[in-house]
Amino acid sequence: MNNLLIIAGPTAVGKTNISIKLAKKLNGEIVSADSMQIYKYMDIGSAKITEDEMENVKHYMIDEVDPKEEFSVAEFKQRAEKYIIDIQSKNKFPLLVGGTGLYINSLIYNYTFTLTNKDIEYREYINNLAVEKGKEYVHSLLKDIDIESYNRLYPNDLKRVSRALEVFKNTGKTISEFTKEQEKNLYDIPYNVKYFVLNMDREKLYERINLRVDTMMEKGLIDEVIKLKDMGYNSSMQSMKGIGYKEILYYLEKKISLDEAIYLIKKGSRNYAKRQLTWFRKDPRAIWINKDEFTNDMEIVDSIINTIK
Repeated sequence: MNNLLIIAGPTAVGKTNISIKLAKKLNGEIVSADSMQIYKYMDIGSAKITEDEMENVKHYMIDEVDPKEEFSVAEFKQRAEKYIIDIQSKNKFPLLVGGTGLYINSLIYNYTFTLTNKDIEYREYINNLAVEKGKEYVHSLLKDIDIESYNRLYPNDLKRVSRALEVFKNTGKTISEFTKEQEKNLYDIPYNVKYFVLNMDREKLYERINLRVDTMMEKGLIDEVIKLKDMGYNSSMQSMKGIGYKEILYYLEKKISLDEAIYLIKKGSRNYAKRQLTWFRKDPRAIWINKDEFTNDMEIVDSIINTIK
């Protein structure tokens, strides 16, 4: 059985430093599970790990995709599996590190994506329908075929509404039914998973998030977004809807003030951290590590290594 060590946790909890120390101790290499760091040119707003921070530990799934491209979970799974095989072929230890729960689950649950490949033509049809008749009308289409998604999703969340309609069109099943069907053999996967989730006192975490946003501003987040705009990237693209990017775009378009943009980035990041923690709690395999119970990161690293031996 192939070992796969997962280091997950909310944004700004300190996954990077611990994962680097672990990789060095285990002779490992790291596959990133971060939905923003996968994009090229988007460095400051994604808190992308730098060459210096990598400390010569090889990283994968960073700077792989042009921001104009949509990137799916299925594509992540396909690439990540290939990289894990590459890492193992060098007799190195693969570590999956990040906070994007769906990316992590694509590797450690027996999901298949064959029935949910992109239906570009249908997506265009739905988008045109939304322009012609409104998002509320498109949302209402769910009422008769997927009442659960109809009640769960907001009309403005066109992307997810469209996805729910698309899954039903292509499979005859609701998203919930499709997921439950796939979860029958949840753990029939080719990895011996060791799954750790880092956490800390909520107020401390929120302070770290706020400080990280201030640091992003000092490093030049506004200039980064201006550069991306000049390169032709805009708010309609999946990448530019990420926290930090969409708010600065609003500011540059004079829709909100800079203070409002910073406030919204901090608030959005804190809410995202809350959602991440809720997501990770759903997996019974996750071993939770409260960072407040340790003196330093090296103690956490040693604890993890002792647990997986």
